[in-house]
Amino acid sequence: MAEDSLRIGGLSSGLAVILNSGDGKENPSKPRLVSYSDEFGQQSVERALEYVFGLPNKSIGPLSGPVDSSLVRSIIKNYLYSDSDSLVSNRDGVCISDNGSGPGVIGLEKFSICGEIRIVKPPLLLESLAVFSSARANAYVWKGKWMYEVILETSGIQQLGWATISCPFTDHKGVGDADDSYAFDGRRVRKWNKEAEPYGQPWVAGDVIGCCIDLAHDEISFYRNGVSLGVAFSGIRKMGPGFGYHPAVSLSQGERCELNFGARPFKYPIDGYHPLQAPPPSSSFVKQLLDCLSRLLDMQSVERAEHSSVERLRRLKRFVSLEELFYPVSHGICEEFFSVVEADCQGAEYIGWGPLLLFFMGVFGVRAPHDWLSLDRVLDVFLEFQGSHVMFEHIINALSCACKTASLVLTECPYSGSYSYLALVCHLLRREQLMVLWWKSSDFGFLFEGFLSRKSPNRQDLQCMIPSVWWPGSCEDVSTESSMLLATTALSDAVSKIEEKHRDLCLLVIQFIPPLSPPQFPGSVFRTFVQNLLLKYRGADRNMPPPGILSNSVLVSLYTVILHFLSEGFGVGNICGWLKSCDSSGHDIGFLHRGGCQSFPIGLFLKNDPHRAELSRLGGSFSHLSKSHPMHDQEAEVIRWEEGCMDDEETRVTHLTKQKPCCCSCYDMEFTKCSKYPIRTTTKSSRHHCSAIPERSAQVAAECSTGSLNEEISDKPSSSDQSESEFGYRPVQHMRTVPRDSDLASTTLREEELLDALLLLYHIGLAPNFKQASYYMSHQSQSISLLEETDKQIRERACKEQLKRLKETRNNYREEVIDCVRHCAWYRVSLFSRWKQRGMYATCMWVVQLLLVLSKLDSVFIYIPEFYLEALVDCFHVLRKSDPPFVPPAIFVKQGLTSFVTFVITHFNDPRISSADLRDLLLQSISVLVQYREYLAAFESNEVAKQRMPKALLSAFDNRSWIPVTNILLRLCKGSGFGSSKHGESSSSSIIFQGLLREACISDEELFSAFLNRLFNTLSWTMTEFSVSIREMQEKYQVLEFQQRKCCVIFDLSCNLARLLEFCTHEIPQAFLSGPDTNLRRLTELIVFILNYITSASDVEFFDLSLRRHGQSLEKVNRGMILAPLVGIIVNLLDASTDSKFKEHNDIVGVFANMDCPETMHYGLQYMLEYNWATSFRGEAYVPKLCRLENFLALLISHTDSKKIEGLECGENNADDGMCCICYASEADAQFIPCSHRSCYVCITRHLLNCQRCFFCNATVLEVVRTIENTVER
Repeated sequence: MAEDSLRIGGLSSGLAVILNSGDGKENPSKPRLVSYSDEFGQQSVERALEYVFGLPNKSIGPLSGPVDSSLVRSIIKNYLYSDSDSLVSNRDGVCISDNGSGPGVIGLEKFSICGEIRIVKPPLLLESLAVFSSARANAYVWKGKWMYEVILETSGIQQLGWATISCPFTDHKGVGDADDSYAFDGRRVRKWNKEAEPYGQPWVAGDVIGCCIDLAHDEISFYRNGVSLGVAFSGIRKMGPGFGYHPAVSLSQGERCELNFGARPFKYPIDGYHPLQAPPPSSSFVKQLLDCLSRLLDMQSVERAEHSSVERLRRLKRFVSLEELFYPVSHGICEEFFSVVEADCQGAEYIGWGPLLLFFMGVFGVRAPHDWLSLDRVLDVFLEFQGSHVMFEHIINALSCACKTASLVLTECPYSGSYSYLALVCHLLRREQLMVLWWKSSDFGFLFEGFLSRKSPNRQDLQCMIPSVWWPGSCEDVSTESSMLLATTALSDAVSKIEEKHRDLCLLVIQFIPPLSPPQFPGSVFRTFVQNLLLKYRGADRNMPPPGILSNSVLVSLYTVILHFLSEGFGVGNICGWLKSCDSSGHDIGFLHRGGCQSFPIGLFLKNDPHRAELSRLGGSFSHLSKSHPMHDQEAEVIRWEEGCMDDEETRVTHLTKQKPCCCSCYDMEFTKCSKYPIRTTTKSSRHHCSAIPERSAQVAAECSTGSLNEEISDKPSSSDQSESEFGYRPVQHMRTVPRDSDLASTTLREEELLDALLLLYHIGLAPNFKQASYYMSHQSQSISLLEETDKQIRERACKEQLKRLKETRNNYREEVIDCVRHCAWYRVSLFSRWKQRGMYATCMWVVQLLLVLSKLDSVFIYIPEFYLEALVDCFHVLRKSDPPFVPPAIFVKQGLTSFVTFVITHFNDPRISSADLRDLLLQSISVLVQYREYLAAFESNEVAKQRMPKALLSAFDNRSWIPVTNILLRLCKGSGFGSSKHGESSSSSIIFQGLLREACISDEELFSAFLNRLFNTLSWTMTEFSVSIREMQEKYQVLEFQQRKCCVIFDLSCNLARLLEFCTHEIPQAFLSGPDTNLRRLTELIVFILNYITSASDVEFFDLSLRRHGQSLEKVNRGMILAPLVGIIVNLLDASTDSKFKEHNDIVGVFANMDCPETMHYGLQYMLEYNWATSFRGEAYVPKLCRLENFLALLISHTDSKKIEGLECGENNADDGMCCICYASEADAQFIPCSHRSCYVCITRHLLNCQRCFFCNATVLEVVRTIENTVER
């Protein structure tokens, strides 16, 4: 193993022999590569063979004939067999019962299984199909030190460990739930022996858990990826022959793991511990044979090296021609190798996963440049033997498994993680013989998933990957920032290397033409794999994913591969004549950046493939649509359009216009470096950008200039600046082609299909990752704020007790910040590289234009899968919030995504979209975008938005969508209200949309009336809920966090609704002053209700504290937030009443005075006058408005007093049967038909706004008859 590690480390053992050779007096028993003879050709073949087989000098006598396989095998038998006695370790202390798999083979005891366990892949990849399943192995130990390994396929609840045969397994109890039963569960980070205790680290899918038992010291310990988690259990009960500890596992439903008792070499063998299953006796001899072959290759590589250190030793002469020697020696070694393997069939798996894999890795190298010439020579020899197919199957299986378990190690970057395994398998699969072998295996898809797997790091892993952490404002040393930058740069390079190998592998599969009849086309195998993968992962986007859903790393890797193919091209220009990505000049142009005429096959939406069967469409389920809107005659249709055809000509930005989209335009590269946290944007040679997205041919305008791309896209992964020896880009051997005129052209893999798969992969694979990244970014900001606030308190506090508590709190906050910074850095490295952002932007452009075009075709639009829209919106906002940012916000929408604004405006209330959640998603997008000046400008310049958004928003203000609509309207109307200029809101308001909203309300009175009615009802409800919540907290004498948060939210909503009412009174005062006074009365009632509660709260201090979130000041949250719009409403109506346009207006003072609560009204208005408004204004511009409010109060008091005097003079009147029994203020002059109940017309009209039933008898009202001075009006 020492020699293996020497080779893998990159140092040739043969070269080591050369450099370590002494003079002519060296030990004759030491193998030598060279001699000190002065004459060339005097070196004998015997000396060469001695070196190859590691024999002492002059061990082989003069040869009488040529070197052939028989001679080589005789040397092996005479010299190696005698030295290859198998190292039989002491097996005392373990007992293995025969379970039918053969003597000495360990598996599960079938009778011990409780629940239901499925063997996913032989021999021991397990999955629990029951809620809780447990099983024991058919082996037990009673003395010695033993171990087995568990590879985690999933990272949920699993209990791994040891148990005696007396430990019962039930549906609820498993390993660790009884005496003499011990387990570790990394999901809950607990160890179990009847009771649970904290232990270990959280595990992730791909981890290798070593389960060790030391019966000499009566201890059980566990290892995670070779790192000890400490002694878990000590003082365990001693056992004897016939009764001992069995390896045992318990799995929750859907959990998977693979057990290795020693049938394969351990990933992380622990010193002193033996595998339960002994390695095959032939493994030691096989290793010797492979060492011999390795030395033979060393000799050849030394002879090939024209500038090696050997050349400096001028006296050294070569052996006889190695070309003549290589074939017979290598062939003889391989003959012996395969004869040994065939004689020990059970040991073939161990040899393939162990010595043979290490040999291939050593020959090829784990780092670039790889020695593919030497590996090809070995493969040529190996493939001559029929038994090689079995061994290569094991090799491919071992490489796939290694990719799942490989971890990124900072010191090994950039050639870390799964890179070395992927590089080797890519080289192997360039041979059609091996590609066919892999494709024919029953586990093709499973192994392909393994190659695309990447292990996600947990907190402890990130600590090793990013040991130094820095953030803006931190107290860390300056060198810490540079250390973190170096670490993230190294990790970024490693991720790029792995992604490049993923692309190489997928490209090999795309190019592969399976040997079937009728002939298949390139891409058919890849398409099948993608479809099967999507079928397997369907339901992964649910809140409760179905059992068996594995880590989404495969989906992420496949998405990254396809995104690169579509955005940056396939890198080969043309896939066997089918997938064309080149222009006439041979430049490789990504599908997403071609511009010009676009097309999409409608049939992709009309197919009900298995992986799409459960996917909802915009118009509903596929089964429903196929019955109600059949489309059988349009499956073969292709829709075509010109890029940008749905945009205004003045603002249109496409790949063919002079102004390029953000994904292909030039801007200041310094902007891309404005991330607050250290991470380098990788900059390689820029010459590959010229070929990736070049100028197009003469008939199509230039897509983007070479210079702009060189400046903008600085880290698009490419191998064009790497040597061929590093990446091994060589023609695929013996690949066949299919003629273009075949009648199977319709089955060819198309780029549109890849785009369709890309969006679904994003939806179920990438979206959760971006959501997690967003969580860590926001939590990081919050934790840094809390840390800074704690530091401030520490500086201000002098009390020792408080200092001690604050320092403990600070340490906790600091750990949270460090953890968040590491996670955010990892997400930036793995998700937000420049070329991915560019591809995502182009994807958004392409998809939104497709949706807009299809929106014109009702019959097709309803068949679009919902994930198209969801992926579009999510991808858009991920790019908008990305760190480092993709482009400045000012051009993010303007240069390429104006269509997105058009789409969300025209479809957030589209009845063809059956899902209310989807319509809400579009509405939420508008709500978010209009909060920012840069994006609001895009709405103001969009003609469709200006034409349709005002009325659409008013009609969308309903019981479901009123919150986002309120936020949007408030954002558009900011700055026009009383007390809203403290923080400069007016500078960011939209004068354009304020005018458009006013016009919409005036031109459509029915729409505005319905909106105003819902606004009154909603504000009344929110204030009622707020008052109830406050009262509940007062009664409980404590403020719970949830209740406080609820109060704050409801209060904010109430303030926003009141602001909208204020806007209405400012822009459309005639709705309250002209015509019936219903609106004015309802407005007055709301003002009275709010004032009554806000100004008469029993505990003013409690009221204020209940509104203040943690860390918020009274300047931001206070009563003035709800009082200011009330002042504005009254002042707006008073100002409008003086306008000549409203000469015959409703009496404002009279309506306010008629409220049967003059004291409340007077006290509330006086409270508003005395409130400290200086906190809400910069200057004294509010003073004149308060003066008008003061005058109004004076008039109101005067009116009330005169009314009292009038009442005293007239005396009290008895109740009149003719008065309205609802308001007792007007005559009952209206009658319900058919029930004939009577009330005043004002009360009836107001009631019918929300309910069409009589408020006396609940009968349906068909008509209202009004009586005016003995006349009837219907």
